[in-house]
Amino acid sequence: MNIENRKPVVAPTELTEQDCFYISERVNKLWPYPIHCHPEYELTFVEHGQGVRRTIGDSCEIIDDSDLVLITSKDLRHVWERHDCTSDQVREITLHFSPDLFAKGFINKTQFHTIQVMLAKARRGLAFPHEAIDRIYPLLDGLSSEKHGFYAVVHFMIILYELSLCEDARPLASHSLACIHRIGNSTRLNKVEDYVEAHYMKDIRLADLASMIGMTSVSFSRFFRQVTGQTFSDYLVQVRLRQAAHLLLDSNQGVADICYDCGFNNLSNFNRVFKKHKQCAPKEYREQYRKQKIII
Repeated sequence: MNIENRKPVVAPTELTEQDCFYISERVNKLWPYPIHCHPEYELTFVEHGQGVRRTIGDSCEIIDDSDLVLITSKDLRHVWERHDCTSDQVREITLHFSPDLFAKGFINKTQFHTIQVMLAKARRGLAFPHEAIDRIYPLLDGLSSEKHGFYAVVHFMIILYELSLCEDARPLASHSLACIHRIGNSTRLNKVEDYVEAHYMKDIRLADLASMIGMTSVSFSRFFRQVTGQTFSDYLVQVRLRQAAHLLLDSNQGVADICYDCGFNNLSNFNRVFKKHKQCAPKEYREQYRKQKIII
């Protein structure tokens, strides 16, 4: 079938309706799935995995010795591969749990607010820093050997709560690939985002955007950075790279055509920027992804 119609593998998990969560633990095994997705939420921990390549949506990174990621979107494709990892002691702990685990009346209680916020953010995939990993490691390390199911669930809830207190967790996938569209709660920023989404392939001038929302260029630049934590030029590059990554994965367009269709006016610059953000050239990015996929 055509590449445009390919879908990520929907991989079944071992979670049953009677389980609060399902945990699997493996040492030095190759990951059995190609790039895949599933409706269950997933928390994946990798230890001694330096050199492993992690792909979450359009995010592709080489991980350090330890890695912890939470995914809460049924459509967010993901995979961990050995890549350059040579360790024979790679340890993987994966927890799957249902979105229904937290009933609406339960998750909306004040005590669970931070978990609720974290689960929403994790629709893009959420990578946790080493400090957070170290904090929950003792609980995670012994979770699979806990003989009493009730205590295992209590420890699992503590893990989620401790992670929800982490302020430095980092979203991985682009907004569009995770079905999240707003960069802020500001009406003015939403107006800017709508314009960029519709015109990213064209030349976008900062002065025109500023005028559109009744600001000077200097005020707009300062306002945008204060609210989003990044410059407008960085945001625009991310939007264009996001669309370029999407076309590389799900179309037959040539790299040069994708470059210009996404608003880059120089192929060499496009290749350089893409490699800086994705750790590989556009052509390699496409080839790596196609090797991981199964046509269904």
